[in-house]
Amino acid sequence: MTKITIGARGSKLSLAYVAKVKELLVKNNNELKEENIDFKVIQTTGDLNPDKNISEIGGKNLFCKEVEESLLNKEIDIAVHSLKDMEANENDNLLIGAYVKRNDFRDVIVSERIKNISDLKDGIKIGSSSKRRELQLKKINNKIIIINIRGNIDTRINKIREKKLDGLILAAAGVKSLNLDKMIGFTFESKNILPAIGQGIIAVQCRKEDNIKNFIKKINDNDTRLCAIAERKLLQTIGGDCDTAIGGLAEIKNKNLKLKAQLFSDTGEESFEHELIGRESDASFIGKSVGEKLLNMAGDKFKKK
Repeated sequence: MTKITIGARGSKLSLAYVAKVKELLVKNNNELKEENIDFKVIQTTGDLNPDKNISEIGGKNLFCKEVEESLLNKEIDIAVHSLKDMEANENDNLLIGAYVKRNDFRDVIVSERIKNISDLKDGIKIGSSSKRRELQLKKINNKIIIINIRGNIDTRINKIREKKLDGLILAAAGVKSLNLDKMIGFTFESKNILPAIGQGIIAVQCRKEDNIKNFIKKINDNDTRLCAIAERKLLQTIGGDCDTAIGGLAEIKNKNLKLKAQLFSDTGEESFEHELIGRESDASFIGKSVGEKLLNMAGDKFKKK
């Protein structure tokens, strides 16, 4: 068996995701052994500019572009991404061959002080790099102070004391994957904070014509795939860029898929919400329908980029 090389960012979280994918590949493919699988760290634009706002350095795909280029150039055979970092429109020569079973999709507050939603009082300082999270928190209490914090999860946590923050808002999936559960002060339910599109999903990508997709498809979780299709179709329909504040969550129950989404106006002063339930097999149609409804509701208050 020839070597397979997995490529991903070098953050602790990316390494945890790669380890999970590697374990699943070996477990689900008798032909694969651990020694067959190598790993290559790929630095991305987002990693090289940790102190700048995402919008300052070119928008979406900042944590995926170089990894995808390595895949296209055949420097690696498999790419591992956090789905929420990926552009909604995939390269024609690449394929997401597997969506790993979704982790916790919720957002959390990492804090010693904040233990429930009522602790989000006037003047509380929360670190975040997300426009969506900032505006969602402001809907809970518009006197919360948001401090822009970027970097890997451990870097951000170290900045709580340095920046005199009361807490950080982060994705539960990342915090839990690094076994930092004990640092979570409070977990938001989706009725309070809708997550980012694709949050909690690991995407395993390969070249479309490569036979390696036959190994990858064995680790795919179909419910997660259908939810991802609906959420990403919603994002495609909305358009926008890294500054577009949108949350969306698809869930499947009894073969029905429910997609709930929230879009903020360009000013951030208004938000528009819509929910649709349909057959899971209509995942793409549901995503498109919800996106079109939100655009219609927002009118000229949201400019599609």
